[in-house]
Amino acid sequence: MAAVSIFATAARRSMAQALRSSRPATSSRPWTARLMSTYFTPAHEYCKVDGKVATVGITDFAQAALGDIVFVDLPEPGDSFEAKESFGSVESVKAASDVYAPITGKVLEVNEALTDEPGLVNSSAEDDAWFIKLEVGDESELGELMNAEQYKEHCEKEAH
Repeated sequence: MAAVSIFATAARRSMAQALRSSRPATSSRPWTARLMSTYFTPAHEYCKVDGKVATVGITDFAQAALGDIVFVDLPEPGDSFEAKESFGSVESVKAASDVYAPITGKVLEVNEALTDEPGLVNSSAEDDAWFIKLEVGDESELGELMNAEQYKEHCEKEAH
């Protein structure tokens, strides 16, 4: 029963975060505006796509369920992963969990800050605590992921 209330609380908190982070990012000058789309997996990874680059991490819902993050294991730049393949792991005081690639792609960059400060995931899961940046391999895979509203519904169902 306690786990249900943890997930319910996490669902409420993460939905506001998910909706805020899924808004299009635009420049102050309309002629240089860029659209960034955010997608989510049922396993609580997010994928913020800007052009051919996807920024990937775990959602606020996931970090809240895991508790205090103490270790993040990340791949090396240049590694390639298929959609739904584990690319790393996250450990907390409660549990350890694999992290999965939401889409197929090649790792362009890893967030080295998480090596020294894994707790950043708890304070900024969907912003500063991204895990990897992937070169998008197959854009059609994005259609298999959830948008912010679908993810909100998914989390609410999981919380009950």
